[in-house]
Amino acid sequence: MFEEITQKFETLFKKIRGQARITESNIAETMREIRRVLLEADVNYKVVKDFTEKVQQKALGQEVLRSITPGQMLIKIIYDELVSLMGSARADIKFSSNPPTVIMVVGLQGSGKTTFCAKLANHLKHKGRHPLLVAADVHRPAAIEQLRQLGEQIQVPVFPTNSGIDYTESSFDAIQIALNSVDFARKNYRDVVIVDTAGRMHIDEEMMREVEKIKEALKPHEILFVVDSMTGQEAVNVAKEFNDRLNFDGVVLTKLDGDARGGAALSIKAVVNKPIKFVSVGEKLDALEPFYPDRMASRILGMGDIITLVEKAQRQVDEEKAKKLEEKLKKNQFTLEDFRDQIREIRRMGPLKEILSMIPGVGSAIRNVDIDEKELVKIEAIINSMTPEERRKPNIINASRKRRIALGSGTTVQDVNRLLKQFEEMQKLLKQLNRGKFKNFKIF
Repeated sequence: MFEEITQKFETLFKKIRGQARITESNIAETMREIRRVLLEADVNYKVVKDFTEKVQQKALGQEVLRSITPGQMLIKIIYDELVSLMGSARADIKFSSNPPTVIMVVGLQGSGKTTFCAKLANHLKHKGRHPLLVAADVHRPAAIEQLRQLGEQIQVPVFPTNSGIDYTESSFDAIQIALNSVDFARKNYRDVVIVDTAGRMHIDEEMMREVEKIKEALKPHEILFVVDSMTGQEAVNVAKEFNDRLNFDGVVLTKLDGDARGGAALSIKAVVNKPIKFVSVGEKLDALEPFYPDRMASRILGMGDIITLVEKAQRQVDEEKAKKLEEKLKKNQFTLEDFRDQIREIRRMGPLKEILSMIPGVGSAIRNVDIDEKELVKIEAIINSMTPEERRKPNIINASRKRRIALGSGTTVQDVNRLLKQFEEMQKLLKQLNRGKFKNFKIF
């Protein structure tokens, strides 16, 4: 996510920190560099102009020029303005005090709109809500079937496919589906209705008229515009057209795990003056994150995002299991079974490289490192091929057992030896830590 722009900012910051003092001339030079970095990231040129002017104006203040660490002050100004550019604070969904809350989802075909609807339902379900998905794209039967399958995966009902109503009836149009879904939600105690509307490959008048009619009839509490972040500057142009017609409430950026240069994320709030509410960071249905401008600015500038990392860990960690693991660590009873369980929890958090990049200072260090997640799969396979006794007492694993384990896991004896050696080193480290250093130790 934003690797290219992050790398360029890191190089620029090294240069800024290396300055003995900040002057008007090197501030002007820094602004030229920032302008180039942002334009290459496909940020709207007007947004770039306003951003650099604001940074330069604040950087020329006497408190910066006379500061003991002017380089750090200038970096802080860039960070603050970047946060402001993307919205300053987290903008959440506005829920109705009189359920159900109706959320209308709009966007072009191929932007990830239908998948986002399921991701949002899954996200809200884990927050204690009871969502209903609504397939209102009657022009593309595949969209209805796609939403039905996604709903099955997350165990969320889809209207009208789970209602006994034949949505293929010619008289049953998108507006009628949307209106009937609200009645269905009330009768079935569903407190959030997520309506997936029709999209096209490009904006056309027929599509815009239909979504306008749905908005007028449905009167949704929230309209979310979904846009593919990989389309860069074009994403901003499409957002502007949708906003002019619908006056939507928030933006969802999808495919941020791809080769996104960052232009859409940095431009869209300034151009349409609507907050980014969610970002999609993967294909899995739990790969959806609320958008925090300060955290995203920190990631873009190569400063990591430790808060999101901790939140990801907390979502995966079972508190009861964590307490038991803590006791095992204190008593030097950490086994290969516990090790396997920890690997599984790490893998559920998302791609390993993305997780590590959230740790301040680590992102740049691993940028060119090829992290092969298959190694984790291999480790898990080796441990699974062991008997329960071998997992608890790896010291009993002799040569013949190693051959059996390697054969059962599809690996080599060398792979088994490497794992056992690594685990032995880990146990030694844990014993050292346990000598008076676990007093304040907590698992998330």
